[in-house]
Amino acid sequence: MATELGPSQISTLLEALPGIANVLRSPVADALLNVIRAAARLSEFQVADAEELVRYATRRSLLGVEEGERVLAEVKVQAVRRAERASGRSKAAKGRPKAKPKPKPKPRSGGKKPARRK
Repeated sequence: MATELGPSQISTLLEALPGIANVLRSPVADALLNVIRAAARLSEFQVADAEELVRYATRRSLLGVEEGERVLAEVKVQAVRRAERASGRSKAAKGRPKAKPKPKPKPRSGGKKPARRK
């Protein structure tokens, strides 16, 4: 016979086993957090996260199947474009000569600093 854990027991378990919360967290929660980080430009956008969220929304009848497929198609097209632009930028950067560093300014010579005006 299985017993249910109460909230305090779950809290104790989560504190005792670091990292278990990441294992127990749902893929939808992970996808949602990853998309939020990508929106804030803290990480790269992953198409897999969008797919997970669209699957969740269609399971819960928040999105229609056709709309979900249309959104995912748009996302995949944009991901390909972004990858092509990134590879084009890296190729252009390889062919371009590196900029010369700017010379350091010479220190001022002289004894006294000019007086401050009031």
